[in-house]
Amino acid sequence: MKRTQGILMILMFASVSVMAQTSPFSIPVTVNCAVGQSLNRTLAKLDKHLAAIVSVNGTCTEYVQVIGFENLTLKGLPGAALLQPPSGAGNLFNALLLIESSRSVTVQGFNMQADTITIPVIAIGHGSNDVRLRNLNIVGGTQGIIVFENSQVLVAHVTGKDPGYSPLGIYDASDVHVEHCLFENSSGALWHVGINLGASHITLFDTTIKNMQVGISAGSGSIVDVTAYDTYTPFGGSSAVTILSPAGTNFNGVSLGGGASLNIFGAKLVINNPGQPWGGTTGGIQVSDGSTLSAFNSNLVITGSHGQGIAVLNDSHATLVGATITGGGHGGLVVGNLSSIDVNGGNNNSTQTLVGGNSVDLFCDAGSTITGSVNLAGVPTAQCANLLGSEVTLP
Repeated sequence: MKRTQGILMILMFASVSVMAQTSPFSIPVTVNCAVGQSLNRTLAKLDKHLAAIVSVNGTCTEYVQVIGFENLTLKGLPGAALLQPPSGAGNLFNALLLIESSRSVTVQGFNMQADTITIPVIAIGHGSNDVRLRNLNIVGGTQGIIVFENSQVLVAHVTGKDPGYSPLGIYDASDVHVEHCLFENSSGALWHVGINLGASHITLFDTTIKNMQVGISAGSGSIVDVTAYDTYTPFGGSSAVTILSPAGTNFNGVSLGGGASLNIFGAKLVINNPGQPWGGTTGGIQVSDGSTLSAFNSNLVITGSHGQGIAVLNDSHATLVGATITGGGHGGLVVGNLSSIDVNGGNNNSTQTLVGGNSVDLFCDAGSTITGSVNLAGVPTAQCANLLGSEVTLP
């Protein structure tokens, strides 16, 4: 059911984006911050309901607010930048760029930077929809981008680096599509999350998450869909979402809790060297507290986990079709506390899941089950009394 909800949300997102139109009568406006002009003062003079393209030159050192606009494009010319001013933010909630109650807004071509303890770099909320962030370099901020209060955003060709907490946070029933992005914690220092979700939905592909303590964290019924589609850009090249930890400070590639779900069905999710040597619940993917993992079409690859490969705990479930979980320092597939993993053979019942080279490949406690072991490649080691060769047959 949750996977179906995720697919419906993708279709809704795509349909809204197709309907959004850029008016052929857009008003052209140029702001030159290099000679002391202000982007924020220019926006304050515009009619918010008339389409406008605002081209920006130079470095603007100011807080910018886009509130109640329709069909607005903020276009950074080569070298354009938006930087945090030395004075305080001044509002109860603010951001370097604050977008609220707006529709069909595009922001592209800027370098943007803020400190890591005061404000997010970009905040989008109050029901904003069809907001498109393209070709941005974002450094710092308490969070690089925060999307909240039932808002809808595209994030494409964006680099988010070294935030205070997360390059991208999505909350309050918001819906975000991410493609062709890099989210990086350059030092690997604690504590950072690549993408953080609460009660929201994300679709993503062709994105790299590097040196985060948790690559993707989803809770409160959030839905994460890893799949590629060509609403914004044509297919071509790699579509994989890759979570890397060369610094060795990762705890989980993906962490699901509170009834969240991860659906991997149209693009690969590759997680390399996650987790910590002491094991515990660290590792590639943690599925806990009523959450679900569905990995189809051989699109999940976890290699060299320092902790577990996949840990399914506390009344949770995972379905694997053709996954690869190899070379882990602890368990490969780990199931505990009334949870289950189904190793499915796919539509033709011949797709094999490779689980091998882990300290223990298959582990379950007395109250948990792994089914479909006939669909496992090789001869995995097992410590699981409830290891069933076939899948459960319904009456």
